[in-house]
Amino acid sequence: MCLPLCHSFEIPILLFAIFAFATCGGYSGGLRLSVDCANKSESDLSIDVAFAYPFRLHQVNFDAPTCEGKRRETLSLIGDFSSSAEFFVTIAVFAFLYSLAATVVYIFFQNKYCENNRGPLIDFIVTVVFSFLWLVGSSAWAKGLSDVKIATDPDEVLLLMSACKQQSNKCMPVRSPVMSSLNTSVVSRSSRNFKARSRTVHLENGGGGNILTN
Repeated sequence: MCLPLCHSFEIPILLFAIFAFATCGGYSGGLRLSVDCANKSESDLSIDVAFAYPFRLHQVNFDAPTCEGKRRETLSLIGDFSSSAEFFVTIAVFAFLYSLAATVVYIFFQNKYCENNRGPLIDFIVTVVFSFLWLVGSSAWAKGLSDVKIATDPDEVLLLMSACKQQSNKCMPVRSPVMSSLNTSVVSRSSRNFKARSRTVHLENGGGGNILTN
């Protein structure tokens, strides 16, 4: 019986692709800061800073006290990491669509897929291309995520405030952003690399993209 080599891989790939663009593309987070001025009436102990995908942090504004009367200053986070995030999510979406379409072909058009080994060959080429793009995109996003973590570190954000440069005022982080879901999106990149390597090994062993089962 002729079965596509990658049939057992498509469901995991679908799941990993969903995790990739859902955890990154659907992310929203925030941090909270506290500025305790020498004059307590000027203090703000709950400064909330919210940000989300696609991480154009330079467009995220927030108000902070200056501890100089009632005057407040408007600040923004530093950095624009939208290019790496959007590229990563785009590749994940297309990988999901391709895996979904390939699964349909494996189930309903198996004879056409196995005919003259053209199906496995085309499937292999497309998978290699996707794996390369996935590797590039996830590597870029891994670097982007590292920069996002630095730019949204409460201690780094406190350095932007003029009030925090005065020793008479007390500036403290209250809550840090939760990045666990974004870490998951980076981990998901390994699945497509594993899929491509498995197909390559099988083709080198003369499998032609198919396996025989008893």
